[in-house]
Amino acid sequence: MKNLSIAISLVITLIVSGCEKSPLPSTTESSTTESSTTEPVKNVTTETPKTATIVITPGAEAQKKAQEAFLLAEPGDIIEFAEGKFEFDSPLSLIDVANVTIRGKGMEQTILNFSKFQDGKGGEGIKVKADQFTIEDLTIEDTPGDAIKLQDCNGLTMRRIRTWWTNGPSSENGAYGLYPVLSNNVLIEDCVAECASDAGIYVGQSKQIIVRNCITEKNVAGIEIENCIGADVYDNVSKNNTGGILVFSLPGLTIKNGADCRVFNNTITANNHENFAKEGAMVATVPSGTGLMIMANDRVEAFGNTFDGNAGAGCLIVSFLTTQRQFDDAQYDPYPEAISIKNNTFKNGGSDPQGDQFKMFTDATGQNLPDIVYDGILNQTKLVDGKLPDDLGVSIIENGEATFVNLDLGTLFAGGQPNMTTDITGFTNPLPPVKTVTIDGVK
Repeated sequence: MKNLSIAISLVITLIVSGCEKSPLPSTTESSTTESSTTEPVKNVTTETPKTATIVITPGAEAQKKAQEAFLLAEPGDIIEFAEGKFEFDSPLSLIDVANVTIRGKGMEQTILNFSKFQDGKGGEGIKVKADQFTIEDLTIEDTPGDAIKLQDCNGLTMRRIRTWWTNGPSSENGAYGLYPVLSNNVLIEDCVAECASDAGIYVGQSKQIIVRNCITEKNVAGIEIENCIGADVYDNVSKNNTGGILVFSLPGLTIKNGADCRVFNNTITANNHENFAKEGAMVATVPSGTGLMIMANDRVEAFGNTFDGNAGAGCLIVSFLTTQRQFDDAQYDPYPEAISIKNNTFKNGGSDPQGDQFKMFTDATGQNLPDIVYDGILNQTKLVDGKLPDDLGVSIIENGEATFVNLDLGTLFAGGQPNMTTDITGFTNPLPPVKTVTIDGVK
């Protein structure tokens, strides 16, 4: 039971100027004489005891009403933002309350604006640490930090959410739009993410993830799957970012090595935006013109994607060692292994690659950068007769007229002359398919 004096104060506020709610059902005389001052009046439903639909309308009191709704939420509650624009100067936080839904009336109809954020009040627009959480049908814009951060959650749904910064791409924008981390069973669908200074949609150190039917544009990274186990990324459109889709494993994190990611049936187009990441950020190393970049992940399968007009590499497969950054993490594996690139369509790529390592090839050959670029850096401890076993190698098959190059950067970094080659021999052994992600209740 909540503190009585606080609850009485909040009830008075809610009754006088509070949230607009659905009408209360009729009650018996005995129930109405029982004190309703111990907690805010709610629209009790028949599905779960003590659940409510709490409707918040725009206006001067909207922030106070919203914060009260988040603070006093109980399992099963629905917090609904009505049509209109809401202006906030501090974050909305939901902590340790399961099975709560936040919803609006649509991405174009309900807008939560955080441009008036005050110093010292944090950076995220919405921050959630709760299981079985759903947010849908609204826009979050102009947060000083991440638009929405969800951490240590099990069972997340983000549906028809737009995140963006109205001033356009800038290093001053928040790092992430949609940002679940250290979570399980994550569904992101039908969302739009624009102008993030790191990634529009970022999922980090999580397990069992689906990202589908989303649009990412004008971010440094459109979609980033980082140090995750089990991710399906499909039917998305990623365009005009610096890099369209990134599948990364980085050192120094709780989940050490990402694996088992499928990237399929996506449209990855003209990701040629200049890199506007904050100095020192890992994504600051992503070269403009990158379609799909796989770094240090294992068992990644990319198939059925369309790569069009990416001026650098359509598909880039690299070790973390390519960044030439130092790391101190004995459990971290910096090499990509068991990577399958199959049945994709590549066109109009490689015309203006950025970065000395790519220009090394174009300057030497006078040709466009090939569609599929492999750094050629191998884990020497796993070589058998000078090569990786087939089940750990890179498989590139059935990609039409796609071109390929092995840059042999390991030799370059060791001080030698790299043996760059476009010979795909040795990269045509098929790999077993990566397992499909399943989330209970998700079709």
